[in-house]
Amino acid sequence: MKIGTPPFEYDWLSDWATIPDSDAAESGWAHHGMAVTQAGEIVGVHPANPSILVFSQSGDLHRSFTVPIREGHQLALSTDNGEQCLWIADPGRKNLKSSGYDPVPGERGGQVLCVSLDGQVQRIISTPDHPVYERGNFAPTSMTVFDTGSGGNGDVWVADGYGESFVHRFDSAGNLVGSINGEEGAAGRFDCPHGVWVDYRKTEPELYVADRANRRVQVYDLEGVYKRVFGEEVLTSPSAFAVDGQYMIVAELRARLAVFDLDDDFVTYIGENESISRVERNSPGDIPGWPNNLDDDGSPVRSRVLEPGKFNSPHGIAADDAGNIYSGEWLIGGRYTKLAKSR
Repeated sequence: MKIGTPPFEYDWLSDWATIPDSDAAESGWAHHGMAVTQAGEIVGVHPANPSILVFSQSGDLHRSFTVPIREGHQLALSTDNGEQCLWIADPGRKNLKSSGYDPVPGERGGQVLCVSLDGQVQRIISTPDHPVYERGNFAPTSMTVFDTGSGGNGDVWVADGYGESFVHRFDSAGNLVGSINGEEGAAGRFDCPHGVWVDYRKTEPELYVADRANRRVQVYDLEGVYKRVFGEEVLTSPSAFAVDGQYMIVAELRARLAVFDLDDDFVTYIGENESISRVERNSPGDIPGWPNNLDDDGSPVRSRVLEPGKFNSPHGIAADDAGNIYSGEWLIGGRYTKLAKSR
């Protein structure tokens, strides 16, 4: 089915990807990002297992590999000497009791991994040497690299969205260079900086921070100096970023994608689900148990109200060179969707 209007019109392709170990996938609570490699392959995370899935653009599984994580959260790619590597944010916890599922056994331990595209671990960033972690918890949700292949210096920016709501800057050797928490600028303190992204669309690249619980995006330069804020009137839950030419696409966890132009002006929504997205602050919305449903005992079960053409909980997105969008949604069993851009 088609959704949207030109130039943001798409064919909605449900259940686009071939997911292995389907029994586990159906019961796992997906919480992942997406990425598109230089070769045009689509990278995601298995809904239940600690494994990375690499697909063709038609959804065929090219390969998969296991990585040493508790949970695969947001993904990013960087280039070093012409070779791409995959970055994985691991908050260090999965399926906590607060979500209705038992926790995965073992100690918590947030980390960021860099692996080759065949799964070889190349680098690990663990809890930063920062005073906030004397008592606090490091639970990274996203990272982005000021990529040397795009003229950057290799700095890695890590969002501690589920921990202490800081964004940390590491150099290419993994040393902590600095940290920001929103208090540097006029907008104020971050509250769940869930996603970070380096924007190369302008002459001077910039760092975008999805300040999710504050329903806005904050923008910094690549030295960590605050520049501006936007989106407070049109965003409810910004979580991740993708780019299609001159346009930026923001995944809103509450059931839609939001498109902004080069000046950060709002353009349109894609796949909006009004019963979920149009809610007052701190409201649970119209779906009991969202992003899932509840059974007769009040326990979460996979959503029964998923509809083609309407998002439920887009958590991670990526776009390829043709402007096709790939989405991974946060719910029991996950949902992988491709939006094939109309020509």
